[in-house]
Amino acid sequence: MKKNMELMGQIDLMKSITPQEIESYLIEGSCKITQYKKNNIVHFVGEVCSKLEIILSGKVVIERIEESGNLMTIAEFLGGDVLGGNLMFSKNPYYPMTVTAKEATLILEINKDRLFRLFSDNHEFLSSYLEYVSDHTVILGDRIKHYVNRTIRESIISYLNFESKKQNSSIIKLSMTKKALAEKIGVQRTSLSRELAKMREDGLIEFNSVSISLLNKFFE
Repeated sequence: MKKNMELMGQIDLMKSITPQEIESYLIEGSCKITQYKKNNIVHFVGEVCSKLEIILSGKVVIERIEESGNLMTIAEFLGGDVLGGNLMFSKNPYYPMTVTAKEATLILEINKDRLFRLFSDNHEFLSSYLEYVSDHTVILGDRIKHYVNRTIRESIISYLNFESKKQNSSIIKLSMTKKALAEKIGVQRTSLSRELAKMREDGLIEFNSVSISLLNKFFE
C-alpha cells in the first residue's frame, strides 16, 4: 500500500488529494486499485465506461481490429495518464475500441459518485481534471484520425520524415526493433516489412537492420 500511495503522490491529478483521503476512499470502496498482467484486457469494445481510471504504473494501449483481422495500436497510455476521462460523461459511454495492458499495469479506479463529490469539494482537483481532459481529448482525437485514415505507406513516410528532421540526416538510425517500430506507427510487423520492401523497389529508401536511408526520390 505504501508503494501505491507513493505512486499516487507522483501524479499531478492526485496531488490535491491527501493520502488520508485516498485511504478512506479505498476503505469505503469508492476507489479501488486493480492490477493487470501483461496482455490482459482492461476494457472490451462496447463495454460501458462507469469509472475514472488513473494509470499508476505500466502501459495500456487502445487497439483496433482491422478488416483483415490484424490488430492495430492506436494510442498508448503510461503512468499518470487517465482512461475514461471524457467518455464516462458521454451520452454513449461505451468504449469504441479494445483497451489492453501491454505490460504489468496498476490502475486506480474512482467511481462516478466519488468523482462528482471530488469535483464539488475539491476545486483544485476539478481544475486539474478539466485541464487534463481538455488537452488529451484533442490529442487522442487527432491521433485516432491520424491512424485510421492513413495508409501504411503514409504512416511510414510520416515517421521517416519526423526522424529525418530529428536526427538531421537522410540516414535514419533505428533505435528499436522492427516489431517495436511497427507498434509505434500502428501497423503489423509483417505489413511494415512488406511496405518497406515495396518502398525500396520504388526507389524511395534503402534499409538494413540498423538504419533506413532516404533516397532522392523520397523527397520528390
